[in-house]
Amino acid sequence: MAMQTITVFGGTGFLGRRVVECLIERGFRVRIASRHPKQSATAFPDAGVEKVHADVNDDSSVAAAVAESFGVVNAVSLYVERHGQTFKSVHVDAAGRVARHAKQAGVERLSHLSGIGSDERSSSAYIRSRGQGERVVREAFPSVTLIRPAVMFGPDDAFVVPVSQMLRRFPVFPLFGKGETQVQPAYVGDVAKAVARTFQVPQPAPVYELGGARIYRYKKLLQVLIEHLGTRTKLVPMPFGLWLRLAALAEQLPNPPITRNQVELMEIDNVCSPDTPWFPDLDIQPQSLESVLPTIVPRR
Repeated sequence: MAMQTITVFGGTGFLGRRVVECLIERGFRVRIASRHPKQSATAFPDAGVEKVHADVNDDSSVAAAVAESFGVVNAVSLYVERHGQTFKSVHVDAAGRVARHAKQAGVERLSHLSGIGSDERSSSAYIRSRGQGERVVREAFPSVTLIRPAVMFGPDDAFVVPVSQMLRRFPVFPLFGKGETQVQPAYVGDVAKAVARTFQVPQPAPVYELGGARIYRYKKLLQVLIEHLGTRTKLVPMPFGLWLRLAALAEQLPNPPITRNQVELMEIDNVCSPDTPWFPDLDIQPQSLESVLPTIVPRR
């Protein structure tokens, strides 16, 4: 086991770098495949982690990156279309390319990161591309393990941390619609452990949906944050149509605080399907938001 190599695409991202850490802890040799190997070297200065250049849009570099690997993780994702990168090019075309070359290289296991709610029939380009990507990957690598996390939280996340900052700053905060959408946020560290476990169990399931320990209505989730922060923020309903218009404007910023795909995801419940394997099936008990919150958003 200690000599098996796992190649990780997206290994410097929010989830990807935690996956790398978990794989290392479990004795795997890790190869981080990235367009910017210097970023990998900064994130993982340990010489024991192999850093290689690979562009998921380029066949030859993907093929070289997956060569002689026991397993491959594809944690590459896109939240805003820009600079020629589209949801289709990343979630469908590139995902299929990684899966195809992994199969041709004789890779035994592939874990593909998608998301709860992925649906190729969706009117949302983002959600639709996730569903199309799952189909393309399955066709290229039939034994793939699809990992569908719910919205994730953790240090430097794009969900709980920025929302908490705004709850501290503003006396009034807008809800998505009436705040009735159900969410089941998962701790990023738990998701990373689950991905690593798929390379250790005798036979991983075809799909894991990874939601956290508790399901909330969105309004209730914000109330949990407000109570933790000790603010008196007032929550007010705001139509999704207005959110979409604001998000379209925000996407012009270098680091948009909100994107249209995030709004679209908040229009549908983000919870695990009751019959789909999840954390306990990988011997992981998910941590609750309340238990982790003090470490990611300290109360002043």
